[in-house]
Amino acid sequence: MNGAGQYSRFDDVALYDAVRTPWVDLGGALAQVSPIDLGIKAGRGVLARAGLPAAQVDSVLAGSMAQASFDAYMLPRHIGLYSGVPLQVPALAVQRICATGFELLRQAALQVGEGAQLALCVAAESMSRNPIAAYTHRDGFKLGAGVDFKDFLWEALYDPAPGIDMIATAERLAVLYGLSRQEVDAYALRSHQSSLAAQASGWLAGEILPVGSERFELDGYQARGIRLPRGVEAVTQDSHPRSTDAAALARLRAVHEGGVQTAGNSCAVVDGAAAALVGPGSTAGQPVLAHLLGSAVVGVAPEHMGIGPAPAIRLLLQRSGLRLEQIDRLEINEAQAAQVLAVARELELDLDRLNVRGGSIGLGHPLAASGLRLVMTLARQLREDNLRYGIAAACVGGGQGMAVLIENPAWRP
Repeated sequence: MNGAGQYSRFDDVALYDAVRTPWVDLGGALAQVSPIDLGIKAGRGVLARAGLPAAQVDSVLAGSMAQASFDAYMLPRHIGLYSGVPLQVPALAVQRICATGFELLRQAALQVGEGAQLALCVAAESMSRNPIAAYTHRDGFKLGAGVDFKDFLWEALYDPAPGIDMIATAERLAVLYGLSRQEVDAYALRSHQSSLAAQASGWLAGEILPVGSERFELDGYQARGIRLPRGVEAVTQDSHPRSTDAAALARLRAVHEGGVQTAGNSCAVVDGAAAALVGPGSTAGQPVLAHLLGSAVVGVAPEHMGIGPAPAIRLLLQRSGLRLEQIDRLEINEAQAAQVLAVARELELDLDRLNVRGGSIGLGHPLAASGLRLVMTLARQLREDNLRYGIAAACVGGGQGMAVLIENPAWRP
């Protein structure tokens, strides 16, 4: 790689705290909840968790991929207002598909560098509420003409530039890097087992905000809120982690004939939201979860989009003056098992440092929200194990990769 891309260095920028809702499978208990309300829940939750008043927030940044409610245009603004942020504080929508959570942190860090004191970053995704949509019927339906309604969630996985879907991009990497079905399934099994173990031990509970039915009030405006299905009092943990074995994974049919990718070794489709607070690292008396040191984002060939984390990580290391062996833990989003393994091979990465607490194959991938989860999970690991540096990264549909470098503020040699 020639080092092309965008690198951002952050000076005196900190992630104060972060939290997420449970990730719940497509069509599950969160299926009818607007991503705006999931985002409000996460926004309120991170402020309460950090012990910071919403009145101190001077920037709201929010992201969501799908137009999953009729008021989707107002998502950032309504998340800010109903989280209690002052009326005068502006809100901005951020979108970089699967790296949206990282881009939220990047934008917040840049704003802190320009004088912002507290940025509320929220990412919310309802995969279940992706619409059945048509773009060609504004003028009505002509007699005998085709009806062009399609499943937005399914169609969005297709990239018309190379003329292939996202699974096929991973299949191309599997061929390029010589990955067998057995290797890909073995990695997926590791993700499933690690995710289940992290849940069973209570480790994941440390980053999860339980969700119940509740009402969000805003003086002078209409109330809104969350209503769970009848009989569901609360959602307290991720729904996708489950027991499986190599034989069960091997029985699944490949999505593309002769390929290696199946439903069992690809990311799970889930609903959920996450939120984080970003501000100056030198604020007196303010606890800090992690220092944000920098980010890198690059472009790659759309047909090989899954390799994106590799050049992004390389650029991040090159510009920050670090070596890969100095990075204690890495969290790379698991879009597909073949994609993650291709990145690991390209970087000659030791898998013992990668996705130690599971990943999106075992937990799920609510597009915009995954980046915040990856950074939060990474920061918690660094603090728990007294490790210094961590990198979180993700591939991006259309052909991009993004990576974020963090440091444990409590690290002691």
